[in-house]
Amino acid sequence: MPATFVPRRPLVVTSDDDLLDDLLRLAAAGGSEVDLAPDPANARPRYSAAPFVLIGVDQAKACVQARLPRRPRVVIVSAPHHAGAAWDLSEALGVEHVAVLPSAEPWLVDRFSQPASTLDAMPRGAVVAVVGGRGGAGASVFAGGLAVTAKKAGLRTLLVDADRMGGGLDLVLGWEEIDGLRWPALSQSDGRIDAAALIGSLPNRGGLIVLSWDRGELLALPGEAMAAILDAGRRACDLVVVDLPRQLDDAAVMALQAAVRTFLVVPAELRAAFAAARVVAAVQMHCVDLSLIVRGPSPGRLKAKDLVEQLHVPLAGILRPEPAIVRALERGEAPASSGRGPLASLCRRIVADLMGPAREASA
Repeated sequence: MPATFVPRRPLVVTSDDDLLDDLLRLAAAGGSEVDLAPDPANARPRYSAAPFVLIGVDQAKACVQARLPRRPRVVIVSAPHHAGAAWDLSEALGVEHVAVLPSAEPWLVDRFSQPASTLDAMPRGAVVAVVGGRGGAGASVFAGGLAVTAKKAGLRTLLVDADRMGGGLDLVLGWEEIDGLRWPALSQSDGRIDAAALIGSLPNRGGLIVLSWDRGELLALPGEAMAAILDAGRRACDLVVVDLPRQLDDAAVMALQAAVRTFLVVPAELRAAFAAARVVAAVQMHCVDLSLIVRGPSPGRLKAKDLVEQLHVPLAGILRPEPAIVRALERGEAPASSGRGPLASLCRRIVADLMGPAREASA
């Protein structure tokens, strides 16, 4: 797990030595250090979490082709003779600004001077992603249990349902009758969401806030909307738990790249293990820390260590059979709400592991 949840340096993406020299000079004038990436492949692991991103015009087309997820606070930097190409690519990248040197140098110095003071106001809540190794793996129940447990531990928690084909996390919690905005009302967000307004508009009880789907038309979830929700959630909450689809879209990739840990929930079954291998291959391209939750029972006596060896993913925990959860969900009771049983015990341990480093980082 990373030592800190808040990136301290802006990300510069360029392989143009002259442009890089200019940006390093301007960063030094603004009293800032930067992270460097020569291309989008190297930038991807840090792209979503950086406080802001400067993309050299030499890498702008490559970033579009790499389908880097949209996010706020992205700037293309260009010399005057390439400004036209920079503007042509700006919409595809969803950039905030095109900075043409040397006229934009004072603006960039001011931008570089902001991180030291701004980062204290940057999101400090940890993002955790959960994905199922196959359909019906129990990932949504685990995500719900994790959020409920975090709330019981005194953490303000945002639970995000990013799986538009799922049954809805509001149903998992028994919250379908609670008023508040759902994804369709927020899916056209342009990245400017006031954190306090967001928290006040979503279904919530105490310190647990939920963003789920309604029962209407299925809409695509843009990466920009996910970026805005993650940004607002990290500002307003201690923990953001995102329940992801197995087929990754731009929004899911955005969440994976922002997550400090990703948990893959896999039933202890042979077919589930083979299905999970495909999910692992897709997810590992975008996350920094993937670990396995193995859920019993195992009809074929498949052990957790067998899944670890087959998937090459470290084990985070084992969920023993818990028939009472199914009955509780049918009664509208949120998973792990009783504080008893294997799910609640595992969630308590994971929340403690997550928030110990998070609190040290924000101290």
